[in-house]
Amino acid sequence: MTQASVRVRGRGLLAPGAVLAGVAAAALVVAVRDPNESGHYPTCPFLAITGYYCPGCGLMRLVHALTHGDVGAAFGFNPLVFLLLPVLGYLFARWTVLRTRGMPMHSAILRPVVAYSFVGVVLVFWVVRNLPFAQALAP
Repeated sequence: MTQASVRVRGRGLLAPGAVLAGVAAAALVVAVRDPNESGHYPTCPFLAITGYYCPGCGLMRLVHALTHGDVGAAFGFNPLVFLLLPVLGYLFARWTVLRTRGMPMHSAILRPVVAYSFVGVVLVFWVVRNLPFAQALAP
């Protein structure tokens, strides 16, 4: 392996490394500062204005529970995000590998029909988690 190819691979890892560092830093902050205690973080603006949960409500509590090993509680705070974590992990790993090889990100999961379906699932989750019969989906 030449020095130039090592340099190209190293540059390919800059963006994934920055994303990983940002996510790790955010997870560390949420792990240390409990979002279940009032006054540590601002309230969700959508919840504060409308009184309804958004698709992201419960995300910080999910991260806090996961960083403390409480998987059941993490699922209860935001089931949709919890179920998407393996998909996001796969996409991150694939992106990292492709970046190091100097290849663009292509995946069946990134096609428009999948993206539109994902948006549809998020919208349905958003509405259903606010209905009286679906209190299990509320954070």
